[in-house]
Parts: sequence; structure tokens; C-alpha cells
Amino acid sequence: QVQLVESGGGLVQAGGSLRLSCVASGNIFSINAMGWYRQAPGKERELVATINKGGSTDYVDSVKGRFTISSGNAKNTVYLQMNSLKPEDTAVYYCNAKSYIINYWGQGTQVTVSS
Repeated sequence: QVQLVESGGGLVQAGGSLRLSCVASGNIFSINAMGWYRQAPGKERELVATINKGGSTDYVDSVKGRFTISSGNAKNTVYLQMNSLKPEDTAVYYCNAKSYIINYWGQGTQVTVSS
């Protein structure tokens, strides 16, 4: 089992920045990759960014050049630096950890970008 706790969401004006953090606990040695997803009201949950054990990253096109995913030294922490935020980035952001074929999710943190 893996537990995930997110922090760092909030309200920010368009053009501003936020940094999300996610700390994993439990069987962290089974984690192959971590990432961030988001879900806006009335929309499906979508992948935002991922980072694997080797440090390779991937981003949805809409955030490339604005968001950066990184992991901490202990590898059980993942960050999402969000710059140049837009109102369309408003959503609940969920931390995800992949352990073999199992997906674990955090409780979500709200990010609201005002215009």
C-alpha cells in the first residue's frame, strides 16, 4: 500500500505561480512512477505530468513550458511547479503513484486561477 498526501493548492491570479507537493509513504520502493492529474468541474480527469524512476518526464501539451515536475532527493516526494497559470488550469489536482499495475491517488488539492 502507498499513501499520498498533497499540499500547495490555492487561489492565484492569472499569470501567477503555485507549487504543489506530494509525499508518498508506505511501500514506496514499489513505486515506478509518480505524476499529477487534474479534474475540472464537468470534465474527465486528465494527465498533467509524470516522472519515472529514471527521471524521465512527460507533460500534456497544454502545460508544456509552464509546468515542471520534479522529484525530491528521497524519491518519495514529487513537486509540480506551475508558472504562468491560466484560468483554464483551474481544477482539483491529484497526485498519482504507479506501483506495478496499481494506481494510488491522493485526496486532491484545489487550484483556482482567477482572471
